[in-house]
Amino acid sequence: MVTKPQSAYLHPGPGFRIRSDFPRLPVELVKEFEKFEIPDISDQLNRFSSLDPGITCFTHGHHRLCGTVCTVRVFPGDNLMVHKSLDLARPGEVVVIAAGGALTNAVLGDLICSKAKHRGIAGFVVDGLIRDLPGILNLDFPVFARGVTPIGPLQRGPGEINFPIACGGVVINPGDILMADGTGIVVIPQDIAPELLIRLRRDQEKNVEYIASVQSGDFSNQWVDRILLDLNCPTVAEDDDAERLVSGDEKLVAHSGEESAVEVPTTYAPAVTPGRQ
Repeated sequence: MVTKPQSAYLHPGPGFRIRSDFPRLPVELVKEFEKFEIPDISDQLNRFSSLDPGITCFTHGHHRLCGTVCTVRVFPGDNLMVHKSLDLARPGEVVVIAAGGALTNAVLGDLICSKAKHRGIAGFVVDGLIRDLPGILNLDFPVFARGVTPIGPLQRGPGEINFPIACGGVVINPGDILMADGTGIVVIPQDIAPELLIRLRRDQEKNVEYIASVQSGDFSNQWVDRILLDLNCPTVAEDDDAERLVSGDEKLVAHSGEESAVEVPTTYAPAVTPGRQ
């Protein structure tokens, strides 16, 4: 007698598998990224690779993550693979859990966080919910998630560990670098990390003088005018009795005071936009 349909079984392979190890960058290289701000890294990645801002820090405001990623994919409401990831993630690594953004069951709570802290894991990033927040806060352990619920998970599977995942709208591979703090979360693909580090150092050096000038109030917005001129943006200027439209390819009019206007020259060098704004 048939008692259970074949669709009720889990099948080994995609969706139900574990990779025990993967290539990692040197820990010293990963730690170098701690010297840089997350918005600056996002800029160097052309505004890509930043996770959905709905995933935020639910623990303490000073928490900051910077570490190699161990990826976990779970079926919504299940955390069997989250438990197993504690055996595979190395000290200092960040466990990133793709739970599909589900807002039903939590996928971890204070007990898993306590175990992870004992194992030396740096923290969790969850595209889903957590629970037992007061207990997690007592641990002083970084956890980023979409929200909190009292509803706990099941342990039935399926799921994957250390395979590519989609978390917060970004594809993340095991071995990538993740940084997270109050400004957001960004993922650095492993294969471009050394090159990115060089660019970040160069950009940081270039911006020292610019940032100091802005902070002292000594700055110009001429670069904005150049971009507007290149884009042929028109400016509406007021005369005594009517408005006239001044085409950007003729002149750019900037108002100062009551009726005075200053014409900005129409010949410029190519626009140069500062790295930080």
